[in-house]
Amino acid sequence: MSRSTKKGPYVDENILRRIMRQKDTKSSDVIKTWARSSQISPDFVGHKIGIHNGRKHIEVLITESMVGHRLG
Repeated sequence: MSRSTKKGPYVDENILRRIMRQKDTKSSDVIKTWARSSQISPDFVGHKIGIHNGRKHIEVLITESMVGHRLG
């Protein structure tokens, strides 16, 4: 079952906050997250996100073709 259109896409608040902080400071650190259900927004493009697969974090560089998909 898909998410209601009136609610909008689910983007984890912590990831979005850390992406915005990274844009302000111009750093290129990997952002580690366990929120695999979060959708990729256009703000994520060009950032490296470490997605936890249950055992370790896998670094993924977010590109434009990934927007709208989930991290997991």
